[in-house]
Amino acid sequence: MLIELTMLCASVALLFVLVVIQATAGAQAQGVWVMAGNRDALSPPSVWQARTKRCVDNHREGLMMFAPLILVAAATNTSSELTVWGAQLFFYSRVAHAVVYLAGWPYIRPIFWTIGLIGTIMVFVALMPQLRFT
Repeated sequence: MLIELTMLCASVALLFVLVVIQATAGAQAQGVWVMAGNRDALSPPSVWQARTKRCVDNHREGLMMFAPLILVAAATNTSSELTVWGAQLFFYSRVAHAVVYLAGWPYIRPIFWTIGLIGTIMVFVALMPQLRFT
């Protein structure tokens, strides 16, 4: 399997882990039975529950840009140092971003977010020669 696809799979695995953390935070803050219900009358989220939701949402948004590019790269047999480095930057920065986000450490989280975006842009740049608009 291409390293780019491996990084995509690892990024999805990270999402699985983050969703489990978020679900656990919801059950802790609201109660298991409340979270298992229809959730029409939830109490305001705890700080931790809200943070886990933002972390999951942020990772999901990053994956929405990254995943299609990796799939296009694989479909067009586009693999280069740029795509490999970009995919690795995305994944490892997203792991660091999640740790920093969940820990609640301010000010350094945007650095890891930016590194992940740069990785995604690197994959996009590598695909540019393949683009045809006619």
